Amino acid sequence: YSSKDLHGAELITSYVFNQVENIRFNSTVGKYVGYTEHGLKNAEAWNKGSELAQELGELERFCKPNAATHYSAVLDKTGEQG
Repeated sequence: YSSKDLHGAELITSYVFNQVENIRFNSTVGKYVGYTEHGLKNAEAWNKGSELAQELGELERFCKPNAATHYSAVLDKTGEQG
């Protein structure tokens, strides 16, 4: 995200095994994308199942509330030493 209102917040979840990214979820795209043969099969299944709805809800349930907390705790500081 790039502003306090979190309008542009984006959730990206990558599933990596042996330093190879197999699947990625991007909230802007709104689905899982597979990058390997195994990842393509799982992404297709996850996009049809309950996993997709759960992942889509994470942005509102977890990311935005926590991002606001971190933003106010870290980025709002002036950097002045007291």
